[in-house]
Amino acid sequence: MQRFREGIHIRTMKAKRKVEEISKEDVKTFLKKNAFVLFTVGAVIAGIILGFALRPYKMSYREMKYFSFPGELLMRMLQMLVLPLLISSLITGMAALDSKASGKMGMRAVIYYMTTTFIAVFIGILVVLIIHPGKGSKDEFGKQQKIEQVSPADAFLDLIRNMFPPNLVQACTQQFKTKYGKRTVHVTVTVTVNDTLFNTTNGTQEVMEISREEVIPVPGQVNGVNALGLVVFSMCFGLIIGNMKEQGQLLRDFFDSLNEAIMRLVAIIMWYAPIGILFLIAGKIVEMDDLTQMGGQLGMYTITVIIGLMIHGVLILPTLYFVITRQNPFIFIAGLLQALVTALGTSSSSATLPVTFKCLEENNKIDKRITRFILPVGATINMDGTALYEALAAIFIAQVNNMEMNFGQIITISITATAASIGAAGIPQAGLVTMVIVLTSVGLPTDDITLIIAVDWFLDRLRTTTNVLGDSIGAGIVEFLSRNELSSKDVEMGNSVLEVKERKKPYKLISQNSDLENNRNAAALTDGQSGS
Repeated sequence: MQRFREGIHIRTMKAKRKVEEISKEDVKTFLKKNAFVLFTVGAVIAGIILGFALRPYKMSYREMKYFSFPGELLMRMLQMLVLPLLISSLITGMAALDSKASGKMGMRAVIYYMTTTFIAVFIGILVVLIIHPGKGSKDEFGKQQKIEQVSPADAFLDLIRNMFPPNLVQACTQQFKTKYGKRTVHVTVTVTVNDTLFNTTNGTQEVMEISREEVIPVPGQVNGVNALGLVVFSMCFGLIIGNMKEQGQLLRDFFDSLNEAIMRLVAIIMWYAPIGILFLIAGKIVEMDDLTQMGGQLGMYTITVIIGLMIHGVLILPTLYFVITRQNPFIFIAGLLQALVTALGTSSSSATLPVTFKCLEENNKIDKRITRFILPVGATINMDGTALYEALAAIFIAQVNNMEMNFGQIITISITATAASIGAAGIPQAGLVTMVIVLTSVGLPTDDITLIIAVDWFLDRLRTTTNVLGDSIGAGIVEFLSRNELSSKDVEMGNSVLEVKERKKPYKLISQNSDLENNRNAAALTDGQSGS
């Protein structure tokens, strides 16, 4: 019995050691695998703590700019990579697919984009109508400033114009935007004057010239990458290269190598990302307005936007992913954590694009042909968070002005918010610019956008995170639905490689046979010479 007990004790001790060894190894592996994510999340927490700790010191504008400089460097690094990554990824992605496969994938992507955007708008409208954050008077808001007026018709025409840039080099730095100028118009008017003094009925006619000023649209440019135009060009260019087969192989290899080089640069920049995110968030917290002066309406508005974004990002998008793919959406989202935190820190879906590529391809093992096709397009036109925010903000402004929205106006808001989100640039606070279009469409005062500027810097980060999540889940869904086209393309590629190898084999055999015959002839010749 004693030996038996000793044997059990020894086995128990060995099992405990094994568990300890396994747990230590698992912890080390986990830390190595998720080092970037842990550093980035830690940087966000440290940035929030540092920002609130420095608020009492009341930094000057110059000191705040110096303090935020490391964060500014990160933004500049990421924006530097966006342009070559956008072009190279789209061209290689489209070239790797034939027109039939890309057409099906494109249709699925468009259906997904439109569906999620309409759902986001619906959620935004529903939440703001239920919570009704705009109750009260307009007096509690601060002093307003003038906002540039934009005609919805001109804004949509600008969107179409930007799809077809006349100069690709200019499209890398500027995009078209209608500006407004004034011109004097002279109008000749004939006026009938009655002589009322002498009670005469016959009037005399006088010709008068009236001068008046009218506002006219004038072509203009604004700084910023024309991502929409570059996306359209890159997609068309990639399709052409794909159809050129062997002739386009050289160009395909060039853009493929460029894409790979950019992704390696991204891997290097990722080591600096936590430092940059820390100072970006801390700098924004230091320079924000005093929260104690925020009115009840603005506080309720902030909570309403957060609730709307949470419903869409935590409930709707994961449910959509699960229903279509039958896979755990939260495991998928866990692989995107670094991209989501980067979106929260940078407040730009375009600047987050390199990190999103890295997360989807390395962590979630999404096919590169899908990410290169879906992500650049999604970062340009799929803005779920922006669409939700614009619809919600428009109705909030109507509530602040005590204006009741009828069903027709709500439908108008939903359509224009969807369309305006497509035209929104992937840059910080782009939603404020497109908000003008939504407000103008239902006759709301555009100057009231300034009511929500105080909290927009924070909400902009949340809606950017929602935009990036929507794009990434879209890539996962489109890959699942397109698995047949991708596998058939892989089979075709495999067959073509085998055909090339089979073609090469006979030539090798012929050359080997001819070498053998030459050797035999040479041997016979030497034998003959030695015999003679």
